[in-house]
Amino acid sequence: MPDVRHQSWDDVRLEELTPLISRRLITSERMMLAHVYLKKGAIVPAHDHHNEQFTYILSGALRFWIGEHADAPGETYTDVKAGDVLVIPGMVRHRAEALEDTLDVDVFDPPRQDWIDGTDAYLRSGSK
Repeated sequence: MPDVRHQSWDDVRLEELTPLISRRLITSERMMLAHVYLKKGAIVPAHDHHNEQFTYILSGALRFWIGEHADAPGETYTDVKAGDVLVIPGMVRHRAEALEDTLDVDVFDPPRQDWIDGTDAYLRSGSK
């Protein structure tokens, strides 16, 4: 029988990455689901990864700079607010800033190994 699990977000460890960003992770063999908590002004530095990503904003809003704009953020961006989903294909560079206190749900396929093993220094230090 497959590994069927029932989990409550309240029972998942909250990991503080920076004073402005924390997260909770639920993983399976082929998928990862994350609650990411960003305080207003939090920056997710420009980065890319082979994983496909869905970002679903439950509350708040994030501003994303995509592709070439991720490394030189300017006037070309996409604002993603509560109820919106941003689909980011693998290997597409992106950067985000929290426009207000935000809770987003990120779905990754496959799971982000760097998030699982804590080698995601770009996110923890604010640079890549």
